[in-house]
Amino acid sequence: METLRQRKKQRTREALIRAALELFTTRGYEGTTVDDITEAVEVSQRTFFRYFANKEEAALAVVEMAVAHFTEAVRERPPHEAPLEAMRQAVLEGWDSLNEVIESVVPVELYLQMYRVIESTPVLLAAHLRRSMEVEETLARVIAEREGLDVAADPRPRLAVAVFSGVMRVTERQWSAASDFSLDAMRTLTVSYLEQVGPALTENWRTR
Repeated sequence: METLRQRKKQRTREALIRAALELFTTRGYEGTTVDDITEAVEVSQRTFFRYFANKEEAALAVVEMAVAHFTEAVRERPPHEAPLEAMRQAVLEGWDSLNEVIESVVPVELYLQMYRVIESTPVLLAAHLRRSMEVEETLARVIAEREGLDVAADPRPRLAVAVFSGVMRVTERQWSAASDFSLDAMRTLTVSYLEQVGPALTENWRTR
């Protein structure tokens, strides 16, 4: 059972995340200091560093929550689904519950706006891509476990995850650069791109 102390610590962490994202999306990542964040929440720098090693961790905290939610959703998909189908369904069927996870910390609109900050801030984009590689390895191990494979000996889990991650990365990039920056637009683009994976990998693209 969660104690009062634990709930208080969770509320403080979430307040720091909300303040950080609000400042990053209005002032920019580079234009925001740790002092700015702590002043907004009325806590000390020491408190901030109790929860986050640096600004980068605070900036990517909600993205990492979403990734953890997705990874767990893949783990729980029915065992008869093929790896790519399990990942596809985990994304498409996880939208509503993902909203609940995010909304418990920040408004979904703020979460979406933060993607543009990540895409336009080299240090954050580099960190995001670096962490994405770590997530790919975790996912590959989840897929291998689902399929009863040795991830060290069989390349297929890592290949499947690499294909899926590539599609999601293209989707993120196109969506963040589009004029329609809504969650519905992200959902529609994701469905469209995932449906093209098979044809893109197996069909002849030549038109003449």
